[in-house]
Amino acid sequence: MDRVRGRTAGAVVTAGDECLGTFGPFALDIPWWAEAESVVAHLTAALGVPVMVLRLIGVDGGEGARDGHVTYHVEAFERPRGGLLGPPPSDHGDLFRPAARRAGWATAAGLREALEWARASLGAADRPVTGAVRQIKTWNLAGLFRIPTSAGPAWLKTTPEFATPEASAIGLVAGVDPGIVPGVVAAEPGRGWTLLEHVPGEDCWDASPEVIRTVIGRWVAAQAALAVHVETARTAPAEHPGATRTAPAGHPAGVPEGLPDRRLPVLAGRVRGLLDGEAAAGLTGDELSAAWRLADALPARISAIEECGLPDTLVHADFHSGNWRSDGLRSAVVDFADSHIGHPVLDGLRVRDFRPGPHRTEREQAWISAWSARVPGSDPVRALALAEPLAHLMYAVRYQEFLDGIETSERIYHEGDPAVEIRAALESAHLA
Repeated sequence: MDRVRGRTAGAVVTAGDECLGTFGPFALDIPWWAEAESVVAHLTAALGVPVMVLRLIGVDGGEGARDGHVTYHVEAFERPRGGLLGPPPSDHGDLFRPAARRAGWATAAGLREALEWARASLGAADRPVTGAVRQIKTWNLAGLFRIPTSAGPAWLKTTPEFATPEASAIGLVAGVDPGIVPGVVAAEPGRGWTLLEHVPGEDCWDASPEVIRTVIGRWVAAQAALAVHVETARTAPAEHPGATRTAPAGHPAGVPEGLPDRRLPVLAGRVRGLLDGEAAAGLTGDELSAAWRLADALPARISAIEECGLPDTLVHADFHSGNWRSDGLRSAVVDFADSHIGHPVLDGLRVRDFRPGPHRTEREQAWISAWSARVPGSDPVRALALAEPLAHLMYAVRYQEFLDGIETSERIYHEGDPAVEIRAALESAHLA
C-alpha cells in the first residue's frame, strides 16, 4: 500500500472484558503513532466518557513510526451511551487473549494498576491527585502520563523489563548535580513504574547555543564526577562475548542494580551475537561479510579509543537535545531508559549527529571543550572520529533488544532498524 501522509485513527473500544465496538476513522494533527493524547482527546469528546489507549493493533500505509491509518485498542473507563460505536470486529476475542511480551500498561488491568499505584504514591508523598490523568504517549518502550497534583504536575512513566530503571540512573546523577535531572517522587523498579517531578519549560529540539553549552557542560561535569564512582565497573574484567550483566557495586557510592554494563569490550561481544542472530537476515551477503570484518577489527579500534583518555562512566545513550528541557532558567536531561555504564563518546556522537542543522558544530565543540577541560591531556576529537562505527553498532544491539522484548504487533516500530544501523556502521568505517 502506498504511504499515506498524516495519521488517521480507528479504535476498537473495550471496557474490562467486554468489547463495546469500533469508532472511526478520524484525522489527527500529529503523525506519530505513539502520540496518544490527541487520540484520547478525540474519543473522550466523541464518546462522552474517559478513555485511554492500550496499544497499537495495526497500521496501514505508514512507516517510520508515523503516518498512515492506525488502529488502536482503547479502554473505556465508563460505558458510552448506545449508538456511538460500530459493531465489534469479528476477531475481537483476540483482544483479550494473552500475548507474549505484551507490556503491562498495554492491558486494561496493568494500566489501572499503574495508575492506582501512582495515585497512592502521590498521596503518600502528601501531594494528592487533583484532576484527570492525561495520557500523553504509549508504545512498546514507554507509557507517559501527566498527573495534576496539589503541588503541581507529576509524571508517571512506565517502562519494559529491558529498560534501565530510570530512578536508579537519575539518582546516580542527582548525587553530583541534582539540578540537571528531574526529581523522583517514587519508583517501583521491578514493575517499571517511575513517578517524576515536572520539569518546567519545553523540549529543546531547537536548543540555542547557550543552552547547548550549558547542558553539555554540566552533563560532562556530572559524567566526569561519576567516573570515580564507577571505577570498579571500569576495572572489572569484561564477561564472555554476548553476556549481559549489571555493573558491580563495590565502592561507597555504589552503582545501582540493573544499570547495564556496555563498556566497549562488552559491546564488542554483543555485536558478535547480533551478527549471529536475526539481524543478519536484513543484510546482503556482502554486507554481512563486511560486518564480520568490522567486528573482528573492533578490539584494535577499542584500544585506540581507550588511549584517548576518557573514562568509563554513566552514559545517557540517547543524549540528543529533544531529551533536554529548559525554561530559560533551568535545563535538565530526561529519559534515562537506555542509560548504562560505558564510554562517554557515545553521548558525544548522539548529541552531535541526531539533530542535523545549523548548531551541529556548536554541539560538537561544546562536547570537545567540556571533556578537554575535565580531563586535561585527553583527545576527545580523536575519540569522536574513532567511535562512530561503534555508536551505530551499539544502537543496532539496542534495537535488537527492543525487537526481542516486545509483542509481535509492536515490532512494526523497530523492524529493520538493527540492519539500518549496521549499514551505517559499515559506511562510517569505510567498509560499505
